[in-house]
Amino acid sequence: MIRTVESQPQASAPVLAAYSYCEAVTGQQARNFAYGIRLLPTPKRRAMSALYAFSRRVDDIGDGALAAEVKAARLEETRSLLDRIRTGTVDEDDTDPVLVALAHTARRFPVPLDALDELIDGVLMDVRGETYETWDDLKVYCRCVAGAIGRLSLGVFGTEPAARGAERAPEYADTLGLALQLTNILRDVREDAQGGRTYLPGDDLAKFGCSAGFSGPLPPVDSDFAGLVHFEVRRARALFAEGYRLLPMLDRRSGACVAAMAGIYRRLLDRIEREPTAVLRGRVSLPGHEKAYVAVRGLSGLDSRHVPRRAVRRRV
Repeated sequence: MIRTVESQPQASAPVLAAYSYCEAVTGQQARNFAYGIRLLPTPKRRAMSALYAFSRRVDDIGDGALAAEVKAARLEETRSLLDRIRTGTVDEDDTDPVLVALAHTARRFPVPLDALDELIDGVLMDVRGETYETWDDLKVYCRCVAGAIGRLSLGVFGTEPAARGAERAPEYADTLGLALQLTNILRDVREDAQGGRTYLPGDDLAKFGCSAGFSGPLPPVDSDFAGLVHFEVRRARALFAEGYRLLPMLDRRSGACVAAMAGIYRRLLDRIEREPTAVLRGRVSLPGHEKAYVAVRGLSGLDSRHVPRRAVRRRV
């Protein structure tokens, strides 16, 4: 059973300043993520901001304009920062606020820092330009860049002491991360293609006549692009159904945070399903007022109806 640590170090002024920096980064750059973590109590919100700020740094290296070998070296340098946290050699007066905040978070909550190593591994897959022939191949990547974030988040949230089946909470957090990442992949299919990246499995692309790619605003000639999108949407929905099993294992505000973030992505998925070709014309997104509405529904528990009552038996 995963619980948050009860005896928690108090944050000094430098640590609070470091957290403030991370919260600013999160508020400016994490549109969907920020709506969810606003529902958390202050210590957990700060911890999630620290995790996001470090993860954002890793992503920014992967998405930057540097040569591949330089990116790889920068990512390994970033990985070495995790070793400093593990060995307790990060001073609160360190000049890197993200490192200071993350080190404090790691002392305060049982976050699995190895999951951040997995995130770096996933971004290295991007740097190497890897493609994925099957869904099983793509799942490896998704577990690195998104499932790992789910498991890190669970370290901050903890599970309720009386929660049944709580030993499976990391599995459900991981699966919910896969659902979010697959939704991201569908949303960003054209943007990724223009950047030279293809994430959807090669065998799915071939099945629907989409192997030519998505560099323009129209689907490949003679393809069943809508069929491809609907196929991936069904896969994502099955992942959401399985991942939502996590919610009853969390306290109310942590559950609301997860429900809000997942709810935003589920609505994105709904929009993509209704108009598949919209993703080829630009990024599909939700307006701020709709995101706020989803967050309020999560806090009120209205989205609890999405929690499945029995196991999802269908393979994805």
